[in-house]
Amino acid sequence: MIKYISIFILIFSLFQLFISLINWLFRVRLNKENYSKTDKKISILIPARNEEKNIGNLLEDLISFGPTIIEILVFDDESSDNTGNIIKEYSLKDSRIRLIESKGLGNDWMGKNFSCHNLSLIAKGDYLLFIDSDVRIKNDVIEKALNYAISKELDLLSVFPYQIMISKGEKISIPNMNFILLSLLALPLVLYSKFSSISAANGQFMLFKTDTYKNILPHKLFKTSKAEDIEISRYYKKKNLRITCLASSKDISCRMYNSLEDSIQGFSKNINYFFGNSYIIAVLFWLLTSFGFIPLIINGDLVILLAYIFIILITRVLISLTSNQSVKDNLKYIFYQQFILGKIILKSIQNKRNKEHKWKGRAI
Repeated sequence: MIKYISIFILIFSLFQLFISLINWLFRVRLNKENYSKTDKKISILIPARNEEKNIGNLLEDLISFGPTIIEILVFDDESSDNTGNIIKEYSLKDSRIRLIESKGLGNDWMGKNFSCHNLSLIAKGDYLLFIDSDVRIKNDVIEKALNYAISKELDLLSVFPYQIMISKGEKISIPNMNFILLSLLALPLVLYSKFSSISAANGQFMLFKTDTYKNILPHKLFKTSKAEDIEISRYYKKKNLRITCLASSKDISCRMYNSLEDSIQGFSKNINYFFGNSYIIAVLFWLLTSFGFIPLIINGDLVILLAYIFIILITRVLISLTSNQSVKDNLKYIFYQQFILGKIILKSIQNKRNKEHKWKGRAI
C-alpha cells in the first residue's frame, strides 16, 4: 500500500514540476516589443472602501498616463475614513478623475462587485480596466496591456501584479497563491483551451473589451461571489470568449497585506475557489504537498526520496522565477509556507461553518 501511495505522490510532484516548467518557459511579459500605438481608449475603474492609505498613490500613478486613458472613475463604497476627500483632491489635479459615491449597497451584492458594476454603467471607454486601490502602476504598462489585448483579440486580459512582501508574515503567506496556481494550471492554455476549468483571472487588474462586458454585465451576474474574478473568467470561457491571464508584471505591483493575520483572513475568503470550490481537494492538496515525503521515507528507497526532494525544490524555483519572487526566500520559508497554507484552509472552513466571513467591516 505504501508503495502505491509513494508512486502516486511522485507522479503528482512530477505533474506540478511539468506545469511550473510550462508556465516559466511560455510566460508572457508586457515588454516594448508587444507595444504599439492604438486609437482605442480606456476607462480606469477603481472600487474603493476605506482606502485612504492607498488610493492617493494609485491616482498619482495614473495621472502620469497619457490620453489613452479618457477617464478615471472611483467608486467610494461607503468608506468611513478619508478616502472620499482624497479622491476629491485628486479630481482637482486631473479632470479625468471623478468620484462616484455609493448610495448604499444593493441587496445580495458583494461590495466590490456592486462597485465595479456601477462604475461600468457610466464608463465610456472602448476598454474597461478594473484596478484595485492598493495597486501601483508604472511605465507604460496600461498601453502595453491594451495593445496586447487588441493584438490577441481578447475579451478579457488579467495580470497578476508583482507582490511586494516586506515582513516575514507576508513572505510565508502570500507566495502560497502563486504556488497553487502555477503548479496546477498551465496559464498559456487559458488562451487556447476551450475547457472552462482551464481559466484564471486576478481582480486586481482586469482589462475587459467594453462591448463584450456590457452585453454580459459579469459583475452583476456574479454579484454574490467572493471570487468574482475566477467565476467571470470561467463564464467567459464557457461562452467561447477569448481570455488570457499573465503570471506577473513588475510594472503592476501591490502590497496586498501588511501582516500575517491579514493575509490569513484575506486568503481564507476564497482559497476554496482555487480548488474548484472543493475543500476536500484543498485539504488533499495541502496533505500531499506538506507530508508527501513521509510515505517515501517509509518506503525506504533513498534514490526516490532524493529525486522527490529535488523535484519539489526545482518546482519552487520555477514558480518563484515566473512570479518575480525571491527564490531564496521561497526556499528558505518553504516549511513555514506549507504550515500557513494549512491555517488558511482551516480558517476558511471554520468561517464557512460559522458564517463568519468578514472583509473591511462587512459580513460577506
